[in-house]
Amino acid sequence: MSSGNDIQHLVTSHAKIFSVYGMGNVGGPIAAAWLRAGAKVVGVDISKKLISEIQTGTSHKKEPHLSDTFTAALKAGNLSVTSDGVEASKMSDIKIVAVPVDLNGHKIRLEALKAATKAIAQGLKKGDIVIICPSMPPGTCEKVALPILEKYSKLKGERDFSLIYNPERIYEGRALQDIEENYPAVVSGLGEGSRRMGEELLKIISKKGVLSMSSIANAEAEKIFEGVYRDVNIALANELADFCEKVGVNYWEARKASNSQPFCHLHYPGTGVGGLCIPVYPKFVIESANKMGKHLRITEFARKLNDSMPIKCVNDSLKLMSKHKIRPKGAKVAVLGLGFRGEVEDSRLSPTYTVVREFIKRGCKVAVHDPYIHEDDLLPSSVSLSRDLDSVVENASLVFISSDHKAYFDLDDRSLGKAKKPLLVFDGRNILKKDNFKGSSLLTIGMR
Repeated sequence: MSSGNDIQHLVTSHAKIFSVYGMGNVGGPIAAAWLRAGAKVVGVDISKKLISEIQTGTSHKKEPHLSDTFTAALKAGNLSVTSDGVEASKMSDIKIVAVPVDLNGHKIRLEALKAATKAIAQGLKKGDIVIICPSMPPGTCEKVALPILEKYSKLKGERDFSLIYNPERIYEGRALQDIEENYPAVVSGLGEGSRRMGEELLKIISKKGVLSMSSIANAEAEKIFEGVYRDVNIALANELADFCEKVGVNYWEARKASNSQPFCHLHYPGTGVGGLCIPVYPKFVIESANKMGKHLRITEFARKLNDSMPIKCVNDSLKLMSKHKIRPKGAKVAVLGLGFRGEVEDSRLSPTYTVVREFIKRGCKVAVHDPYIHEDDLLPSSVSLSRDLDSVVENASLVFISSDHKAYFDLDDRSLGKAKKPLLVFDGRNILKKDNFKGSSLLTIGMR
């Protein structure tokens, strides 16, 4: 295996090229980090639209520095983009897999991982390096990715090529900063040589250094456990917030005081948990445990509780309407926020979808506002989606805050003035200022 100086040479030498499979929310920032380190990169993606956006400098607008990095690299000849994964593998020496691994119902979807590794294998050469980045159940890399790489390349892992597992650790909206500055890179390898290769490579882009793990399965578990921890603690926050509502306690004030104690870190309650991370990773371990006849009771309960939050919040907001003698049938509800959390353009598994469906079930008419998302195929056809706040709230009997976009933080009676009177607002994220709604009825999650 190569020395540290040899590996640095891999990045800066004109003869060595990286390929990144999947140029979306994870692969895009990874590609940018290597470009900023001086590498030449071939970006691979099956989306013609994304490839076009990268080429025209309009991709990844909510991720700082990415579009600028891509545009400069394209101009300098350090970046090319293609949908031909086999050719990209033939061209490159270091291949990075950053495609999604997610769920279809309760089934783990590995199709993208299998397709990427098959394409890589068909261009894999002796001495090449393969880095797998998706979050996935323990054992997936060695039981799924490795056999495909070996079968279609006729090469042997660790003997002929290096196989490294480096789970992505990013937060949308600051992904590049997370890779380069915020966290140590977790690294493991198929064998000692691959692991050392991974350590030296990832040190180049990770200022916090490298956390090396003894096995790929351990590293896969580490990443999944990060998500399980957050999901369980969000469920605890939701349960305690519900308790506070019933006994007349302000959860947010109690939380703030509790968290002044260094061993306490109560999370935020809210309308639900979305995205392809926190609601998905617990299901990876739940499904794996179920296959062994085991039940992870705390993890399973937390997932069910968080999945139930959109319905609970709709029920609470309907009670607010009932208090003011407003019937749900035919009433317009303005739902603010389609992103799965604030300041993202990503609506995958957003709790807003459940919120919308529940209001429609009760006979309400629904309009959705989002400052970043202007079209969506998953909302019911009867639901309008707009970036124009006035048109969404016009004649609404209820305004429902679903996502904590910064654009909503300073809302008040006047900015929602086109809604019906009395103005009824349900704040499912605790982002509104109570003093801005003195003439209205504001109900906040975690408070009576």
